[in-house]
Amino acid sequence: MDLKSGSPPGTPSGIEVHMIDKRKLQMADIAKLAGVSTATVSRALNGSESIRPETRERIQALAQAHQYTVHAGAKNLRSGENRTLGLVIPYSAHLPMQLTDPFFLAMMGQLADAMTAAQYDLLLSRVDANHLDECAALYDSGRVAGMVMVGQWDHHDQLNALAKRRVPVVVWGAMLPDQLYCSVGSDNFNGGLQATSHLIQQGRKRIAYIGDFRSGEAKLRFEGYCQALQSHGLEVNADMFILSPYTPLESQEAMHAFCDKGIAFDALFAASDLIAINAMGVLNARGLKVPDDISVVGYDDVDASRHSFPPLSTIRQPLDLAARVLLECLQEVMRGGQPASRQLNSDLVVRASTQSL
Repeated sequence: MDLKSGSPPGTPSGIEVHMIDKRKLQMADIAKLAGVSTATVSRALNGSESIRPETRERIQALAQAHQYTVHAGAKNLRSGENRTLGLVIPYSAHLPMQLTDPFFLAMMGQLADAMTAAQYDLLLSRVDANHLDECAALYDSGRVAGMVMVGQWDHHDQLNALAKRRVPVVVWGAMLPDQLYCSVGSDNFNGGLQATSHLIQQGRKRIAYIGDFRSGEAKLRFEGYCQALQSHGLEVNADMFILSPYTPLESQEAMHAFCDKGIAFDALFAASDLIAINAMGVLNARGLKVPDDISVVGYDDVDASRHSFPPLSTIRQPLDLAARVLLECLQEVMRGGQPASRQLNSDLVVRASTQSL
């Protein structure tokens, strides 16, 4: 390593440093410049009070002048504690969902806040929903100490396999039979029941459902929708089921295709607010007024639901509480515990999209 006399811009006065070649600095380089051991540099950069204040300040100033920082992974290895948690969002070709989905953004924000408050770093990762075992590599490599997965899809068996391997993961999703992993989620069945019952109470009798109804949380919402119809003596008619992805363009296309069939309906329950808002846009473009002609209820209570036209009635998921519970459960899993899965209450929020006839 070549050392050249001089001081880089921003070097504190009274400190003489040497210019170093352009390769990435190591802790040993800072130690050589400071005339101390690497162990002393390590303790100084971690704020150890075992180092004299003037020595600690001199080393920290040298590190800052040369733009040297301690790599988080290396620091974790030395301390024996990993303070990085993974946020894993699977993607699926048959049921695409974008990271820009308002629900994902809201959930990521709440989880980031909860993890930061607990002094964790956050690593965001997307994995193929058909290969969730790839999540194990994040843990096996030491990149993360544990993971929160947002999205259960229909890969219950893969998640059980991760749990059998003792990969510390907690899932935002539904409580399912024979579940070996910990999940936290809202009461999706009751949410679908509440939404549909509300539409029935508003005098609606031909209620369509739009969204996924094949797996995970959406399937439970759909089952709640069917139960509400049956409980009120209304027909559960497959012609009223609209299979739709969660993405804007595709949900609009699904709504247009349903309207083109000419099937009479007077209400719509959507599996997400994003689907509901896009469906209302299609209805408006076709000259159908919400709620005069069609009442609409969504699911999630994302911020956009308050500002849609008209404002959207929806089922609220308590994401602030969910983030705290997910982190608490993950911390228990990381300690070797087996926390019970949690089901949080979901509440109906009534707005202008379902006013009385």
